[in-house]
Amino acid sequence: MSTHPLKRDRERPPPNLTLAPDVSLRQGRLHEACGPARRSLALWVASQMQGPVFWISPPWTVERLYPQGIKQLLHPGRVTFLSPTRAEDVLWTLEEVLRSGEVPLAIGDLPGLPALTPVRRLHLAAEQGGAAAGRQPLGLILTPAEGGAAGVESRWHMAPRHTRGLNSWDLKRLRARTAPVKEWPVTLGPRGFAIAEPQKSPIGTGKPKNDLAKVE
Repeated sequence: MSTHPLKRDRERPPPNLTLAPDVSLRQGRLHEACGPARRSLALWVASQMQGPVFWISPPWTVERLYPQGIKQLLHPGRVTFLSPTRAEDVLWTLEEVLRSGEVPLAIGDLPGLPALTPVRRLHLAAEQGGAAAGRQPLGLILTPAEGGAAGVESRWHMAPRHTRGLNSWDLKRLRARTAPVKEWPVTLGPRGFAIAEPQKSPIGTGKPKNDLAKVE
């Protein structure tokens, strides 16, 4: 009689955080958000998670979250801001937070691109934190311009495309280990960020409208 070895818990794939259909981030790993609306994307991720959020950035960073501006997405009291003195300490702090496993989401707002070795260390820290705490933390680095950090699990680009009466963005998956490049229109409604749906063409026109339906 043949026997089959039992599959250990640590070999199970970590869960995914799903923002929308086909838009998900694997927990227990490090992901990258870039583009001019990368902080908005980070807030979207935070709004879909429970518990505290650690936001780590250098003290000289000009862009700061405004509590009144983010309360539609998440309670400002959930966010703890850390500002290490040196730029390289941002990565060290992010690594230690992920390794603790006590914080579901740790965000590193970086002034530039990290090297491959620190990225690998952050992946390992997230895995160790998940094993220690029994839940998989998610690491997210925010990088300027088009990003390009080597070794990340996925890379996402978000840019504003606002029109009169409608807040909208373009979200693009630039890189993922198991998914192709893809782009989505995003809107912000009373329930937060959501993928927008094109309005149906009026009967008989034969041409779709270019504007987007506002998602409530």
